[in-house]
Amino acid sequence: MRLQDTLSHHVKQAVQSDFKIDLETVEFQATRKEFAGDITVVIFPMLRFIKGNPVQIGETIGNYLVTNVTDVKAFNVVKGFLNIEISDTYYTNFFNSIKADKTFGFIAPKAEEKAVMVEYSSPNTNKPLHLGHVRNNLLGYSVAEILKASGKKVYKTQIINDRGIHICKSMLAWEKFGNGETPESTGLKGDKLVGNYYVKFDKEYKKEIQDLISKGSSEDDAKKQAPLLIEAQNMLLKWEAGDETVVALWKKMNGWVYDGFAESYKNLGVDFDTLYYESNTYLLGKQLVAEGLKSAVFQKEEDGSVWCDLTEDGLDKKIVQRADGTAVYMTQDIGTAIQRIKDFPDVGGMVYTVGNEQDYHFQVLFLILKKLGFDWAKNLYHLSYGMVDLPSGKMKSREGTVVDADDLIDDMATTAEEISEELGKLDGYSDEEKKALYKTIGLGALKYYVLKVDPKKRILFDPKESIDFQGNTGPFIQYTYARIQSILRKADLSANVTLNADNTKLHSKEKELIKQIQLFPEVIQNAANNHSPALIANYTYDLVKEFNSFYQNISILGADNANEKAFRVQISQVVANTIKNSFSLLGIFVPERM
Repeated sequence: MRLQDTLSHHVKQAVQSDFKIDLETVEFQATRKEFAGDITVVIFPMLRFIKGNPVQIGETIGNYLVTNVTDVKAFNVVKGFLNIEISDTYYTNFFNSIKADKTFGFIAPKAEEKAVMVEYSSPNTNKPLHLGHVRNNLLGYSVAEILKASGKKVYKTQIINDRGIHICKSMLAWEKFGNGETPESTGLKGDKLVGNYYVKFDKEYKKEIQDLISKGSSEDDAKKQAPLLIEAQNMLLKWEAGDETVVALWKKMNGWVYDGFAESYKNLGVDFDTLYYESNTYLLGKQLVAEGLKSAVFQKEEDGSVWCDLTEDGLDKKIVQRADGTAVYMTQDIGTAIQRIKDFPDVGGMVYTVGNEQDYHFQVLFLILKKLGFDWAKNLYHLSYGMVDLPSGKMKSREGTVVDADDLIDDMATTAEEISEELGKLDGYSDEEKKALYKTIGLGALKYYVLKVDPKKRILFDPKESIDFQGNTGPFIQYTYARIQSILRKADLSANVTLNADNTKLHSKEKELIKQIQLFPEVIQNAANNHSPALIANYTYDLVKEFNSFYQNISILGADNANEKAFRVQISQVVANTIKNSFSLLGIFVPERM
């Protein structure tokens, strides 16, 4: 049982014994550093039920706890705060119980519980992955790993947007200007090659617009009448009609892109259990529209279009099928959600990792699914996140001003190399080992910088700032892990002592470190409940700060006796394991040496 749970039980007993009141909840917080104590009971919320002076109430409860709870050794009351000191015995017993547990904090999935499907990435096949996709992938992957660690079965998925006018723009530009070039003939990744033609289309389209304007057309008319756009629209109609030539080109160019994506995902360290394709799902919702009309969830207008009226729910009217009978994005998303539950009957909820510009879309989607009567719709969550900005400004795919994901990963490794060479700590490393280390540091810096920020906030990404061996950065935490590995290599790990809890006096730095380790399971659950990798990232930074304070203030390998030395080595080992496990939830590797 957690310390808070034990104390909560006894605080309630104290209030019942002395004040004849049944408290429903007890509020705790960490004890402020300037006061003695390990955990604090907040008295103020009790004043709604108990009449009296908060200091006197705190004194009464404190005396009861010292008398009745073995692990409470002392207390002090500051205004309405009861600061409780916990015995060293409690912390030593706790440490002895978890020191050999390599998966401390992780919970195995329960067979009877419903699984969760986490969707992320979901790119368009007309361009390579960019910095915005990087944040999406890192968030989705990390949340999936955190949910797994919290005890959930998880499926990772994406829906690939492989159809539409944007795809036809790349196809048409390649057909007109590509001269048959391929990824093999150019040495380019397939997604980059196709992305170049998306940019090429935009450049040629703008030229045509200017040409039409110079001949007397208005700008609006020129945009609609430009020959390239009309050709792209006709190509889309041919694709939807199943034209063999267009479909063959579509399959070939999408195949290039999929190969490129697979390489990018491998470089980034993310994966998927299943894939969905928009070309297979865009018609899925039409049957549900018919069913929704029967149940009066949807209404048909005079022109034949079908709508869902959500005004009574504080939203607006939403179209779910056009007058010509074609599906819209909302229809597709309704159908895809239902198809996923059919494909994976053990799924009881879904997490959609999509930027905050789609907040309203998901409000509507989730509400419509509830109105259609799907019980699992109450377990849908939009993992909404802010955009990633650069010091140079906003990215635009069609103008070719995006930060390419592969280039970013390479640049991070290069920056890590430059800084590591300046520090000059890699004597004895082979070139291959250095290259692997630079990638580990560079990727760790990128992932940590992105994930330590609350998902809802925008990020101004500065690569140089992220690769710093001091402060709240990935490399600083990786360096601490490597430092501990160096200590462990020098120590005699065969001396596996178990301290006698009743006779051990902990140094304050040892105690603080154990207290921090003890928080890990609760942090995982909080991060899962809030879908927030930032809670894991910042917990890890706090743990590392606590270890470095421990390392600087007391000697590990130069301890006064063998038992003390073995105990401090064990604490270091558990800290390293916790760093490794917490970083694994962020998709970050830790190096054995730095």
